[in-house]
Amino acid sequence: MIKTIITPKKNTVLSAQNLSIGYQTKKEQTQIGTPISFSTNSGELVAVIGVNGAGKSTLLRTLGAIQKKLSGELLIKAKNINTYTPQQLALEISVVLTEKIASKNLTVLELIALGRQPYTNWIGNLTQKDILIINDVISKVDILELKHKKCYELSDGQMQRVMIARALAQDTSIILLDEPTTHLDLYHKSNILKLLKSITYNTNKTIIFTTHEIELGIQLCDKMLLLNNANNPYGTPNELIEQKHFNSLFPEDTVTFNATTGTFRVKK
Repeated sequence: MIKTIITPKKNTVLSAQNLSIGYQTKKEQTQIGTPISFSTNSGELVAVIGVNGAGKSTLLRTLGAIQKKLSGELLIKAKNINTYTPQQLALEISVVLTEKIASKNLTVLELIALGRQPYTNWIGNLTQKDILIINDVISKVDILELKHKKCYELSDGQMQRVMIARALAQDTSIILLDEPTTHLDLYHKSNILKLLKSITYNTNKTIIFTTHEIELGIQLCDKMLLLNNANNPYGTPNELIEQKHFNSLFPEDTVTFNATTGTFRVKK
């Protein structure tokens, strides 16, 4: 008997068209970079890359509706993001930013449980279903031994896995992560990105993250968005390599890109 393997259907979950990002005050509007257009499907791992100041974090905050867009179109599941209520958005998008959590006196279990807030009643009581989901994500992220530790006892790498688990507990179709590998060594950077890749593969969720780890992104990501203050190219790593977009990411008299190995080299 031949076993049929069912591949999850890929649907567009987020799309941006001529999206302008930046800051708005009563007196003026400050745009960062140039308008951005891209779309992501379910089950994709997407890296947002670019030099410092390119607008990576600002874009992520805009995608998560933490910061208002200046202009353009932003759709979540083909529906304008402005038509979502905060409660509805909390069921679609979870966000992990670089800001420190308010209280590191929480246990790992307590922090992850906060991800269930969009589903709990006004008292915040967890149901049996909530508890099952929390235990499942703790297992998925492989932090069972940390379950009852206080957050202040964790290393940076452990804390990052806990924050990813909290986002998973929120059970959204889209997870946004701002520089999830900051302050980690190469081993732990690789582990976190491999974890994100496995999450997209096993859950069909879409993960968009900002990063400076371009070489790791080339190896592991399905798509990459390169903020270059010009045309902001978007595509698979191979497409971006073939179109030579990485070659002009940094000044060529300082850093060069090897398309064969997918690595950068400092020019001597």
